[in-house]
Amino acid sequence: MELKVLNIQGAETGEVVTLNDEIFGIEVSEHAMYLDVKAILANRRQGTHKAKTRAEVRGGGRKPFRQKGTGNARQGSTRSGTMVGGGAIFGPKPRSYDQKVNKKVKQLARRSALSSKAFAGQIVVVEDFSLEGIKTRPVADMLKNLGLAGKKTLMLTSAYDAVVSTSGRNIEKLNVMVAENASTYDILNSQAVLFQKAALQKIEETLG
Repeated sequence: MELKVLNIQGAETGEVVTLNDEIFGIEVSEHAMYLDVKAILANRRQGTHKAKTRAEVRGGGRKPFRQKGTGNARQGSTRSGTMVGGGAIFGPKPRSYDQKVNKKVKQLARRSALSSKAFAGQIVVVEDFSLEGIKTRPVADMLKNLGLAGKKTLMLTSAYDAVVSTSGRNIEKLNVMVAENASTYDILNSQAVLFQKAALQKIEETLG
């Protein structure tokens, strides 16, 4: 698959890049993407939820009423899980939600995500650029010129650029990342993937 390289004004530069079919043209594996995204979202959970059991709730040391003769069910504590103010029965406890996915499956998932974007025509390549200072306007204008304004866009760079990253941080639907760090979820959770030209080579080195 070939794509035309655009400049930040949205005009064609006359240059064409060929996407690697092993990364952007494979048969999409929905199951691999499902496993990877599920693990990514699960690993984001803190797992710090906690409810007190009857042993941890304050009070309840005295038997609330005598064992027999009241007509009520016997009770040994007012902190039983069946009583108001009592502890939780089978409540949540702190635990890890981490899930592991094999490296090959993760690689397949990322390739599948990129291929699905390529097949859908949601990949845009822009020439390498840099900014003189931290300003949101140039990045916003570039997105507008490329027809990506208002779209959830993932912009991938070949290396970390603090100026570009900070300039795009204030744009609500823009996510700027180094290409090799983009996960399956990041790719799928975007309406368009905007590559700097050098970032394509970085992706090929990472996933090729």
